[in-house]
Amino acid sequence: MTHRVERKLAAILAADCTVPTDMKPTYAIFLLSLSGLLPVTTEAVGDPTPSSAQRSLYAVNESPNDRGSISVYDIVAGHRLVKTIPTVPNVGDVRGVAASAGTGKLYVAYRDSSGTGMVYCLNIYNDTILWNRAINPGVDRLAINPDGRLLYVPTWEGGAADFINVLDADTGDLVREVYFSNRSHDTQYPLSGPIFQETKADDGSGNYLYLIDPGTFAVSRIGPYSGILGPYAVDRASSYAVNNVTNLWGMQVANLGTGQIITGSISKHPPGDAGLLHGIGWTPDQSEVWQNSSGSDPHVYIWDMLNPMTPVVKENLTLRSGRGSHWLTFDIKGDIPVQPTQVH
Repeated sequence: MTHRVERKLAAILAADCTVPTDMKPTYAIFLLSLSGLLPVTTEAVGDPTPSSAQRSLYAVNESPNDRGSISVYDIVAGHRLVKTIPTVPNVGDVRGVAASAGTGKLYVAYRDSSGTGMVYCLNIYNDTILWNRAINPGVDRLAINPDGRLLYVPTWEGGAADFINVLDADTGDLVREVYFSNRSHDTQYPLSGPIFQETKADDGSGNYLYLIDPGTFAVSRIGPYSGILGPYAVDRASSYAVNNVTNLWGMQVANLGTGQIITGSISKHPPGDAGLLHGIGWTPDQSEVWQNSSGSDPHVYIWDMLNPMTPVVKENLTLRSGRGSHWLTFDIKGDIPVQPTQVH
């Protein structure tokens, strides 16, 4: 990725997308919410397709002059900017992105300039805003179910609410609340299920990874971990989760079937406390996990995951930016890792 694109893609948020497994691919759309690159492969029926190249990257902007808008880049043409889609006014802080290839809708969770939690819905076929609603009591990194009909919206990592909201993706209407812990932050819904949720709660409940049954909404949990959880990634079979944990130079890996948790340590790291390492992701072939270092350390650690419960650091990469990266992910082929850097 060029330095120009790195500067443009300056948002710090998270994203989720859902690709129906029975859909015949005719073109690929890539969504970037500065958590990284997320692939959406879809077949258009009836509606016009997005006016983009064969492989396009959609980036939700966090820069002050166009915050909340979406820039579309042509991946094949060296990430050339194709267009910028204006969306909604008064975006203060973008918190998360989700999209459905089945419905052709993209959702952005954000806080407006007054701190109100909001979600807007964009039709990616014609670039129109379908709805833009306040979500009480707040929003954070949201997820969407595989059929594109429900949104799972955490109530913000700085909030006191002890539930997440389940919304109708067509309208934004509240369907139900799911209770378990406060300060809910990152939600994921992999195709293999179930719904995963972590929180920043400092009362001990933030030391667990929560699993929500999408049918009954029953809540179970894995843990406790050694500290409050940060960003995490689940493998494609929902067998293992890799977790960033506060004050840990390394990661913890959970066997989601047995509940066993092991610690993988980084022996060669910068001096001082780890704080919270951030971006983490599996390569699509599941052979590696890539993990960002701290915000001031421009390195990415690559873990060999041949045996997920005995991970080994095999390599580390140095980012050209000279500073740490916040989020990380891959395209569906695994040939394009995205490491957006924070720009101040």
